Amino acid sequence: MAESTTVVQADENLLHEYDALATRSYGHRIEDITRLGPYADIRVALREGRVVAGGLGLLMPQFFGGRPVPSACLGSGCVAPEERGEHLTVRMLNERIRPLQEQGAVLATLWTSSNGYARRMGWEAPTAVFSWSVDTDALKRSFDPGDIDIEHGLTPGIENLQQELAQQFNGPLLRPDWWTPSQHKKHDLTCYRFSRPGRPPSGYLSLATRPREQHGAHLAIHDFWASDDSTAAAMLSFLGRHNSRVASVDFQRTSLPPHPIMLHGLHRYRAATAQAWHPWMLRILDLPEAVRLRGWPTDLDVTIPIGVGQENGDAYDRYLLHISSGAAELHPTSIESQIRLTRRQAAVWYAGGYRSTAAARMSGVQATSPHELAALIRSTTEHESWLPDHF
Repeated sequence: MAESTTVVQADENLLHEYDALATRSYGHRIEDITRLGPYADIRVALREGRVVAGGLGLLMPQFFGGRPVPSACLGSGCVAPEERGEHLTVRMLNERIRPLQEQGAVLATLWTSSNGYARRMGWEAPTAVFSWSVDTDALKRSFDPGDIDIEHGLTPGIENLQQELAQQFNGPLLRPDWWTPSQHKKHDLTCYRFSRPGRPPSGYLSLATRPREQHGAHLAIHDFWASDDSTAAAMLSFLGRHNSRVASVDFQRTSLPPHPIMLHGLHRYRAATAQAWHPWMLRILDLPEAVRLRGWPTDLDVTIPIGVGQENGDAYDRYLLHISSGAAELHPTSIESQIRLTRRQAAVWYAGGYRSTAAARMSGVQATSPHELAALIRSTTEHESWLPDHF
């Protein structure tokens, strides 16, 4: 890569150049660049005075173990087609993370279809990501609406419900105040609130519609939040009632929580199809601080010597992980490690991506003590991995 390349924070003029470059790089306009611009740290690479790469970063907490952990959420990254192959993407990622890490980020998260370079830099996907398409007729026949009231609009109590439910997973953003209005404007979303008579809301649904070429409409689900199984069933039943004009409901890759109610409730599985998408990926920037800030099981009391791979090379740093009363600390130690993880494996473990010791071993996690490995896995699997927010 030429030494003449510099990375700077984008001013208004450079932002316009970056916006144009992203349109050329992606083949279509990236609305997030201008939409998220007021809230983001935007960096661009300059070569001979012109923008050849760019990306935005948002400092936002993500829930892990029920607590918000500061994260650098990276989006809309691009490199000019004529500049690719020179490792500019790697440099740009590091330059985009640096200012957010200085502001307190201990994690970095991104959505990317280029998993290879992200893995080389220490990112890993905690879980597979799928979108779902389900026949509306099957939803109507399979789910009971119950005694749930439905109200149109983004009514009071919805954002509190969403935040309360988000804490029950590993990965969701602690959405800032501007997030929901911004998403609704971007996707032209329609919202519904679900609740039992006289009770606070127990479900929140947002969806977008667009006409089909010949007849009817496409229905895409963006938010699907339910506090219990009967509310979720009522929400699925409600979607089924669109069957007169909508042949199938499409759950976007970020929308359907990782619980089995839809599949378990369908009379026939062939009414639903899944499509794999490129995943969200996590990188731990400061492991001791990320461990300290995360939530942990309150009934777990363990001390485990672990080794975590260094950023460069095959060497491992030795740590003593102590978890007690819902808190944890990670300190350097000279004690021989009973469990060894690479940086990428540590990211998956942190996000609760290893649901069993078998999954960890098949991923390459090394352990001399099955008992200690089981305790380590249990420490982060109280919540499922799920990132319902796209950026």
